[in-house]
Formats: sequence, structure tokens, C-alpha cells
Amino acid sequence: MHPRRWKLRPRFLAALMAGTVALVVVQGGAAGASRARGAVTVLYAGSLLDLMQNRIGPAFLRASGDTLNGTAGGSNELAHEIVAGTQRADVFISASPSINADLEGPRGGRFVSWYTTFATSRLLLAYNPHSRFARALRTEPWWKVVTKKGFLLGRTDPATDPKGKLALDALRQAARQHHDAALSAMARSTSGVFPEQTLVGRLQAGQLDAGFFYAVEAKAAKLPTIPLLGSNRSAAYTLTVLNRAPDPSEAERFVSFLLGASGRTILAENGLQVVRHLRVVGTSAAVPNGLRRLLSLGTRG
Repeated sequence: MHPRRWKLRPRFLAALMAGTVALVVVQGGAAGASRARGAVTVLYAGSLLDLMQNRIGPAFLRASGDTLNGTAGGSNELAHEIVAGTQRADVFISASPSINADLEGPRGGRFVSWYTTFATSRLLLAYNPHSRFARALRTEPWWKVVTKKGFLLGRTDPATDPKGKLALDALRQAARQHHDAALSAMARSTSGVFPEQTLVGRLQAGQLDAGFFYAVEAKAAKLPTIPLLGSNRSAAYTLTVLNRAPDPSEAERFVSFLLGASGRTILAENGLQVVRHLRVVGTSAAVPNGLRRLLSLGTRG
């Protein structure tokens, strides 16, 4: 799976390209243009693609004058690429706390010394409202509907994406609880496994009847959802400033924005359950000074 890349460009660059410098003052204000510093590079879970690209990125630009260069992908895959040296970033955002362990210690290149969980998002079943199974999904148990003849269910690869593992766990749990051989067979099959970045598009295009999604991405795509009754699984989004980050000062500015009042408001408005009391896991002494107060740590002398 190839992570999707995108770049948000400052408004003042667009103005210069158009040859109208005055437009900078109208759109962003002279003060906003004068404080432009650079860009922060963030690797983040693919389920946050719309949120990061269309909401957090533009808001961070308006607040700081800095751009957000992001790469979205399966959290496990991104971690492996960091260790392999094929990805370099300032900040890493994962959908599962356990993935940080892959970046700790000698085997993980000592890229992570600490992290904090800042938000969660429940795993749901999202469906295409035009599917011939839409009414059944609204009125019957989800685990019965997904095994109907012709039903197309999508999920991600559990080897590269935490959501894929949670979806697989949900299928296996339902198979055990209801003694359903069809659900067991579905869990063993890989026919409905797709790259995370393509799943929403496949569902919207009618190539799938339903798929496993987090609430945050279903809300962004305006997909109708049903709860996975009998299953209570969620993404737990973590972040850290990577050791040997190319631009640690930019990393601090971005994390300060994301975990500050403005960033937390955006997270809550877009389908995430924001963690109220942030807790540092790992070596708290490794947390940058500029973030210590935000994470309820004393400032180092």
C-alpha cells in the first residue's frame, strides 16, 4: 500500500503566483504573512485523512502561518517505513498505542521515547444508502446481514492497519457468539480487504455495500452508520515528536496547536472523543520543554 501524500500551500504563495501581492493582506492579513516560518511533516493514520487535510491543516496555517505536509497510511506500515528510513517526519500520529512500541528501543531505531493518547473514535459499520441491503442493515442484526448472498463487505489489512485488526476481531467475536460458520469464513477470507485510503471511495462508488470505519472518517464522508452491537472497539489516536525530527521546533508548534483549545475543538466537532486529561507514556523527561506544561509536566530547568 502506498500512503497518500498531499501538501497544503499557504495562501500568500497563491497570491504571488497570481501576481497580486495585495491579496495576501486581504485573505490572510499582513501579520499572518509576516510570521510564516515553514512546514511541519506529519505521518498519520489514514483514517484521519480528511480531518488533517481539510480541517486541521488549514486551521494550523491560519493560526501559525506554517504549512502541514502530511502522509497518510496504515499506522503499522508507517512505523515500519520510519524504521526502514524511507519516511522522515517531525510528528507521528498512530491509531493504536501499541504501535509506538515498534519505534522504541534499539530494534525500533529509538525513534520514540514518549507518546500521549489524545482522542478515540469508535469502530462502526458504514454503508452505502443506495445498497439493496441498506434497509436490512437498518432493521436486522448487522452480523446476519453481512453474510447474505451477494453482500460486499470491506475492511483493511490487519497486518498494516489497526482498524483492519479491530474489524477482524469484531467478525471473529460475532462468529463465536452466534456460532455462525459464515462469519468465521468471512474472517478467514481476504477478498474484502482493501487499502485504507481506497475504502471510502469504493463504498461511495457502490463497489461495496458496507465497510468497517471509525466514526471520524464516516462523519467526514457523510456515510450512514450502524453500531456494532456486541462489540465495543475504538481507535486510540496517539502522537509523539519523533526523535531526530528534521524540525523539532515546527513539531512543537504543531502539537501545541493540535492539543490546544482550537485543535481540540476541531477534533471534537469532527467525530472524535477528545481525551480530557492527557497522560504521557514512556520517558517524560524526553518531552520537549515547549510541550511539558500542555501535558501537565513540570518545565525542565
